Amino acid sequence: MTPPDRPAERCERLEPMVRRVLAGNPSPFTYTGTQTYLVGDAEVAVIDPGPDDAEHIAALVAQIGEARVVAIACTHTHRDHSPAAAPLAEITGAPIIGCAPLVIDSDMPRADAPFDQTYAPDRVLADGEVLSGAGWTLRAVATPGHTSNHLCYALEETGALFTGDHVMGWSTTVVAPPDGHMASYMASMEKLYAREDRIYYPAHGPAVEKPKQLVRGMIGHRRQRERQILNCIDAGILTIPEMVSRMYFGLDTRLVGAAGQSVLAHLLDLAERGTVRHDGEGWHQT
Repeated sequence: MTPPDRPAERCERLEPMVRRVLAGNPSPFTYTGTQTYLVGDAEVAVIDPGPDDAEHIAALVAQIGEARVVAIACTHTHRDHSPAAAPLAEITGAPIIGCAPLVIDSDMPRADAPFDQTYAPDRVLADGEVLSGAGWTLRAVATPGHTSNHLCYALEETGALFTGDHVMGWSTTVVAPPDGHMASYMASMEKLYAREDRIYYPAHGPAVEKPKQLVRGMIGHRRQRERQILNCIDAGILTIPEMVSRMYFGLDTRLVGAAGQSVLAHLLDLAERGTVRHDGEGWHQT
């Protein structure tokens, strides 16, 4: 998809209790950039404050104005999502409440990777726990898969769900081992499919106005990828670079490494289920 021409740091009101501010960090992995959401007016929750960028933080502070920030809530701790939490907390005095900290070694091929080592929450939310302010309630929805610490946030008054990177409005998410886990990702997708959310607000890309339709399609897409991998093995294509070349037609060369990570996640999932195995020559069906 070609990113729309949207100016960074402009605030858009999406519905009475939800505003969106786009950070100036576009890339092949972030699309137009990270979208920070402000929930509420007199009392505000900041969801995914974004990168530690002075211009973006200043834009958030300007939009917050005289409101009290009740919480700074991160969906997960990749470096395009959470580093602004600490400086914003210092400016506003607000607590950082949301996903658990997570720092692991990673060779994930992303310009904004790896994990944010500065993230230090004052409170970690478990699945189903809530944050609340004047006129709004956010409930944490645990959605591991993209990362093991990923949370979505459901705005109970309006039926909106802030989906971080678990469901994006422009692309499927990267599931990159060792922390990204395909079986967990698929279980989280099934969990969202069982919900009745009205609209999704992702961290990247446009709002998703038909959530069930998109989630059903993404589940089907992942199952199709799994079949493609097994077909590759049947055809004697046994290594991940060869599989990526066969499966991803016209892929931006900057995304080849990320595609390989997702293929690896599928293979590890298939191996856990006893469907494939790996030896010195590559991957084989058992």
